[in-house]
Amino acid sequence: MPELNDIQNYHAHVYYDAETIDQARALLVEARDTFGLEMGRMHERLVGPHPRWSCQLTVPVETFATAIPWLNLKRAGLTIFVHPQTGDDLYDHRDAAIWLGDSVPLNIEMFLP
Repeated sequence: MPELNDIQNYHAHVYYDAETIDQARALLVEARDTFGLEMGRMHERLVGPHPRWSCQLTVPVETFATAIPWLNLKRAGLTIFVHPQTGDDLYDHRDAAIWLGDSVPLNIEMFLP
């Protein structure tokens, strides 16, 4: 099991669909600009273990305590999946995940041995 000092950063995956993509984009851009976060591509297809369209924000450990509560307050009904990056993808996605909003099952098969 990873230790606290194994956390390199966090990923916050904002989930959306065709109806909420503009709302998600506005939230992602505001979070990027407010906290200086790295914003990934806005996927309009399923990527990795994610069961919905998504876009990733990389949240440094030192920014977690302000960025994640901010996202929770600003998400306006969007679901956000947050997990640490420790080098153990299965643990990070299955055991150490935080959900802002409704949780949805992930496709973690790719992380199984």
